[in-house]
Amino acid sequence: MLEYTEKIREISQKLLKDSKVDMVIGFRKGTVPMMNEPTFIRNANEVGQLIWDSNCGINLANYLTGRKEKIGIVAKGCDSRNIVVHLVENKVNRDNLHIIGVPCKGMIDRRKIGVIYGEEILNVVEDGEKIVVEGDGDEKVYDKKDVLQENCAICIHRNPVIYDELVADLVEEQKDVDRYEDVRKIESMPPDEKWAYFEGLLKNCIRCYACRNACPLCYCPTCFVDESRPQWVGKSIDPVDTRTFHFLRAYHCAGRCTDCGACERVCPVGINVRAFTKKLEKDVKELYDWEIGLDPNVRPPLDVYKTQDPEDFIK
Repeated sequence: MLEYTEKIREISQKLLKDSKVDMVIGFRKGTVPMMNEPTFIRNANEVGQLIWDSNCGINLANYLTGRKEKIGIVAKGCDSRNIVVHLVENKVNRDNLHIIGVPCKGMIDRRKIGVIYGEEILNVVEDGEKIVVEGDGDEKVYDKKDVLQENCAICIHRNPVIYDELVADLVEEQKDVDRYEDVRKIESMPPDEKWAYFEGLLKNCIRCYACRNACPLCYCPTCFVDESRPQWVGKSIDPVDTRTFHFLRAYHCAGRCTDCGACERVCPVGINVRAFTKKLEKDVKELYDWEIGLDPNVRPPLDVYKTQDPEDFIK
């Protein structure tokens, strides 16, 4: 995907020179390997900072919420679906956006690479479908498909669903992907085993709220964890408070999550946060045949009432 960089710079420079946008939201190279940073480019002379490779996993739609400027934004498949959510929920005006669509081939998992490399990583270079990892006098090459983020490995919407122009031809979407194998495994567990699974999943949570802050769906004026009158949940790392935070946040994302993986990518202790949201994504798909972010003109199922809605839960 390195070839996208020049096209992104070219489009961004033209948008800024022609004053069609006030800024372009994209990525610049990070200060550590595999950690590219979101950046706001306001001057055409600065577009050389913009890059694109397999380390651009943060969802840039997170930076659109409530903004009134004319904005150009670089958007891969999941970003574009979250932009659709923003449009449906009236958090941004479509007329203020110029969407630079990026057909995505997946983001690499820096933790997975760190584990299999086993030493300090000094540099990571993308070479087609190969990932070259360089350390202190040592170099190893991995197939990109073996080090993808889990959400990217099972993604079926790699192409932007909404855009004003593309940086490259659309990529072939993945077919026959089982998106919920891991969810069904948890569902099949007996209650005690299931409880132990989630206890182990959350035991290292430090309540830093990185998952919430990186999520493009978490834009409540006051988060329930910050509400003091009434106080819904404590601020400590008490296990009950921690479970309450994660489960309630997941329910707030029900029918809205695009499985972009931003929450899991930013977690400093490596919690599989998607274990919560994917279960709800599966339920909404099975109950309402609904996938979020594909059409800005359709309201999500939990936002409307239909007489044929499932009612088995009513006792």
